[in-house]
Amino acid sequence: MESKVVVVQRDCIARMVPVGTPITIPKDTFVTVTQDLGGSFTVVINGNMARVDSTDADALGFEPLELEFEAPTDDRVRESDVWDTMRTVYDPEIPVNLVDLGLVYSCELHHNDGRNSAHIRMTLTAPGCGMGPVLVEEMKYRLQKVPNLHDVEVELVFDPPWDRDMMSDEAKLELGMF
Repeated sequence: MESKVVVVQRDCIARMVPVGTPITIPKDTFVTVTQDLGGSFTVVINGNMARVDSTDADALGFEPLELEFEAPTDDRVRESDVWDTMRTVYDPEIPVNLVDLGLVYSCELHHNDGRNSAHIRMTLTAPGCGMGPVLVEEMKYRLQKVPNLHDVEVELVFDPPWDRDMMSDEAKLELGMF
């Protein structure tokens, strides 16, 4: 995406990148949208980068992300729906989703007493990244929209440590690492 200057249409909550500190971007503020992927936005405001969640897309003049799923045929969760949903969560500084970045280590689905749960193990590109809790919450929020999925746990782990070799070939190609 090419950068695009927009006027914020209402007060909007954002998170400073990379520290994760919440800020409010006031209505009528000019921001530059530098990344619009997976329904979330990275903007530059007063020389600082911030991330605006997909639930606030309208504040930037965009439509919120609508996740679409095939109608379930039973009471189970389709693993493909879980992985496809996780691929809608993007790093705010890197134009690649968390799955293709190699940040999602595992996805375990369980079906007990008519309830379906998911346990996701993920990491960050840097252990001290303040955006970690923000990305974990976004992952949980989106996964709760998967049909028949009742409980979601996203565990942030740092073992094994992430490195570039964990990225998919598509991510490496996107970032010019081939």
